Amino acid sequence: MELEDSLKHHFGYDTFRRGQKEIIHDVLAGNDVLGILPTGSGKSICYQLPAKLMGGTTIVVSPLISLMVDQVKQLKAMRFKEVVALNSFMNPVERRNVYQQLPHYKLIYLSPELLQYKEVLDRLRKLDINLFVIDEAHCISQWGHEFRPDYLKLGDIIEELDNPPVLALSATATPQVQQDILSSLKKTGVHKHIYPMDRDNIAFCIETVKDDKEKQVYISQLLKKFRVPALIYFSSRKTAEETAKSLAGHLDGREIAFYHGGMEQSDRISIQQQFMNGQLDVICCTSAFGMGINKANIRLVIHYHMPGQIESFIQEVGRAGRDGKSSVSVLLYGENDLFLPKMIAEKELPSTEELNKAANILTNLYLSDQSLPEEEVELENLFQLTESQWRFLRYQLEKHGIIKGNQIFYEEDDFSTAFRFIDAHRRERKTLKDEKLTEMLYWVHTKDCLRKHLYKSFQPSYSEAVYHCCNNCDFSFSDWKPEVNRVEINNHTSWQDRLKTLLLAGQNETK
Repeated sequence: MELEDSLKHHFGYDTFRRGQKEIIHDVLAGNDVLGILPTGSGKSICYQLPAKLMGGTTIVVSPLISLMVDQVKQLKAMRFKEVVALNSFMNPVERRNVYQQLPHYKLIYLSPELLQYKEVLDRLRKLDINLFVIDEAHCISQWGHEFRPDYLKLGDIIEELDNPPVLALSATATPQVQQDILSSLKKTGVHKHIYPMDRDNIAFCIETVKDDKEKQVYISQLLKKFRVPALIYFSSRKTAEETAKSLAGHLDGREIAFYHGGMEQSDRISIQQQFMNGQLDVICCTSAFGMGINKANIRLVIHYHMPGQIESFIQEVGRAGRDGKSSVSVLLYGENDLFLPKMIAEKELPSTEELNKAANILTNLYLSDQSLPEEEVELENLFQLTESQWRFLRYQLEKHGIIKGNQIFYEEDDFSTAFRFIDAHRRERKTLKDEKLTEMLYWVHTKDCLRKHLYKSFQPSYSEAVYHCCNNCDFSFSDWKPEVNRVEINNHTSWQDRLKTLLLAGQNETK
């Protein structure tokens, strides 16, 4: 059977998108592959179709539980039943049932953190693993925009699983990050498929505003004029919630919700599904929303707060216009907006003072013959660090041999040397964050073509815009005529009205 026939048979798609077929060919040939494809280009098909066609098991490492759960639901709806997501939210009975059936699954999603558990690794070793997929592979790189220390351990885990072929996928990876991914995975002879990440159907617009009040007025007016599916990105959970409530009071007939990492997992999944199904029009969200969201008709992506780096911006903007239709990115910028990304960067890693405090805590625990707590939350509380700060510190302590599991290994000279190295690395990463923010600011203030300068760190050229370019070139909202679905079914209408709407739409299509 030809690959196109298999694609149609298993997933209902007639043709491959750019890059998919080439990557799948290499995967089926058993090669190690690095694939860099733009956001919205269908990276998941690059391992989902091979998982269907090959024998054995495909392991997919993914950074977000909500993304795993969503993809599993989509696959099961397409009659791909041999798929499961292993995650920390499973109760003991659910997990035990999955473990018993593990050899029968062709596709297993799990988080990098779960791979640290010996129980999980021991069970995976018994499987015939034909492909090990690393989704959002830029998380491996210490210079990537969403660095996750547990991703750095994947090279060792792959070796423990008898070195199956690897497929590393990302949408936003500079040449430096690409090299970092390959070095970390300890793979040679990797087949690279690097495609331009620019999206030629998205127009870019930067609007200068005075304050938050002006931002909210601007967004309200824009959404009144254009009744299209929209995402509004925030760097603050509190502001996302407040803005969602404010917009709901000003936009009659529009269904609006907020979404962020501080919400209950079940609430987040529910909101995601409602947006996918067209029951919600606008989501006020943090960066926690959107990874892997395959909604084709998002027309507007608005950034209420300026991201701290170009990579994050490109990834979030890439959720617009996945159907190739005209879509717009709007970034709202005020002079005071620099404070928030600076503060976020400061809080991502422990300070020198916090490192010194951690060293004292570890020393006291060792001298009193105590072990570290086993629960992550207890560890964060013990050191009074955020989740991201503790992840960074834990990885560095393990790397320098200071801790293993919950045991502390103390030699005074090694201890002080390790903490000097950790602090130096922290400073190096902080410098990188400052450089990324400066790059973002330069782009916001450029008077030249925004499209031209957005992608220059990633690729030597860019595509000409299909519809509109940017508001430094030819774009104006007065000229924008986005495609809106003719059939809009409101959740509050009766089933009789919904049926009538669908029947009328069907009659119109026959004329």
